[in-house]
Amino acid sequence: VQLQAFGGGLVEAGDSLRLSCVASGRTSRMFAMGWFRQAPGKEREIVAAMSWGGESVWYTDSVKGRFTFSRDKALRTTQLEMTGLKPEDTAVYYCAEREGPAIVLNTASWIYWGQGTQVTVSS
Repeated sequence: VQLQAFGGGLVEAGDSLRLSCVASGRTSRMFAMGWFRQAPGKEREIVAAMSWGGESVWYTDSVKGRFTFSRDKALRTTQLEMTGLKPEDTAVYYCAEREGPAIVLNTASWIYWGQGTQVTVSS
């Protein structure tokens, strides 16, 4: 499985960005999908995740109400719509997949990773 994330950029506080992730090489299996971010000097953290069936979507508290996770199974893409961006959202954003249908918050359980896309929010 290869994941490619794109859509990052330099924006001002309050602006919006849409990140996208395209998957290829996927076999027939169930997997959960997620978006993570890593700011300089900080550990990678999970931002949002969706279960295989789409019945569960999880967001970290700091982005609730501002970020929206969506998925297109047929196109093998996920998107993270980010609105009301804040300087503290500045980070490299990664898309990821894990084997199994459920959301797991432990970063170590996510196996497949995209290359990351930089999001910088100026104040």
